[in-house]
Amino acid sequence: MDNVIKKIEALGLGIHISKGIERTIIGVIGDESIIRNQPLDALPGVEKVMPILKPYKLASREFKPENSIIDVDGIEIGGNKIAVIAGPCSVESVDSLVEIAAGVQHAGATLLRGGAFKPRTSPYAFQGLGEEGLKYLDVARKKTGLKVITELMDPRETELLEKYADIIQIGARNMQNFRLLMEVVLQKKPVLLKRGMSSTIKELLMSAEYIMSQGNYNVILCERGIRTFEDYTRNTLDLSAIPVIKELSHLPVVVDPSHAVGRWELILPMAKAAIAAGADGLMIEVHNDPGSALCDGAQSLLPKKFAQLMDEVKAVAHAVGREI
Repeated sequence: MDNVIKKIEALGLGIHISKGIERTIIGVIGDESIIRNQPLDALPGVEKVMPILKPYKLASREFKPENSIIDVDGIEIGGNKIAVIAGPCSVESVDSLVEIAAGVQHAGATLLRGGAFKPRTSPYAFQGLGEEGLKYLDVARKKTGLKVITELMDPRETELLEKYADIIQIGARNMQNFRLLMEVVLQKKPVLLKRGMSSTIKELLMSAEYIMSQGNYNVILCERGIRTFEDYTRNTLDLSAIPVIKELSHLPVVVDPSHAVGRWELILPMAKAAIAAGADGLMIEVHNDPGSALCDGAQSLLPKKFAQLMDEVKAVAHAVGREI
């Protein structure tokens, strides 16, 4: 195998090694034209050379047939157990955040969401508490043991978020901010990549490819609804994206029904539908006082409603042979 690796590296190409029980797959990353006329199949130990036809190579199921399981400091996303991420849209105060975190943890969530930097349509809307909000998330993590996911908006804040976050979120508005995508590789922390509101599945996978091409393979995809002509809900939750992505890619898929529908009373049925369709996780907005929330109160569940959701989605998970 070493001779093959040396040959590929001599051509100036990258490699990704996937070791199985019977064989080792060496993924070649880079310009296809460089290796098109290279007789790699003639090298000792090479069984066959198989081109990956999809434009997204590393994210493709052709490249990695088995499902990827992303380990978040002991919590797995992509395995048989469905991960549940819950918390407020934005971090508002340390007391409120700790109260919400304790509530969702008691109900069964394992990861805490909360925005410290908020991408808002209006420049006059609440933009988040910044680093102070990250410190509040750290307090909640230490008090509850929940892992933290929060959004990165600016490449200049990458190291700051890596200090406080267990998962770095790239929001829908930044899905194709390619400079930002290439920044979330420094410590190879897991990245949750949200689908853009008007983006195709192919474009989502190509954005994942940007992250993976820089050496961070810990990518989680998130379906959060797409923009259609329907205006009763905030967006339209594309449930078909779950099985489609799983056919095309080995990466785990999380669903955010809160941003998809924008109405708290619709979150429970959409969460159950997402689990039935094969989602590997849920991302739910929860607030202890939605009427006073500084962001997205209309789509936030009260902790007791979140506990009800957890009870009902467990039954769906069990029906499809999974657990929460």
